[in-house]
Amino acid sequence: MSGFLEGLRCSECIDWGEKRNTIASIAAGVLFFTGWWIIIDAAIICPTMEEFNHSYHACGVIATITFLMINAVSNGQVRGDSYSEGCLGQTGACIWLFIGFMLAFGSLIASMWILFGGYVAKEKAIVYSGIAVFFQNAFIFFGGLVFKFGLTEALWQ
Repeated sequence: MSGFLEGLRCSECIDWGEKRNTIASIAAGVLFFTGWWIIIDAAIICPTMEEFNHSYHACGVIATITFLMINAVSNGQVRGDSYSEGCLGQTGACIWLFIGFMLAFGSLIASMWILFGGYVAKEKAIVYSGIAVFFQNAFIFFGGLVFKFGLTEALWQ
């Protein structure tokens, strides 16, 4: 079973070299857009507070802020290659990135709590709003990861 995927060579068929940043940016944008589209759909389908509590939008807002926080710091700044000035330098970039990831994981965990604590455990008839909150945060979280780690900085120069 360990050699199951050894024969699969997808990266040799396609030259990702110059198109990697474009593909990663488009994929991250589609994930981000899909997350917000799902929650807008849930807000339209379930407009009352009994069906969908409007305070649950806070998780998506925090996920959006963390998307921006994580991608505001380049990998070169974290490594110390391109950022040596400022009040904290490389340490400040690492702290900023750490806080961004903490908030991102926190919003994803909070969306799971909203899904299970607010909808599944209370045995509500309509669970779509809770599922929408979770998927919104999951799509934004994975979009941020794709945008952060999918881009190569060598192609920017």
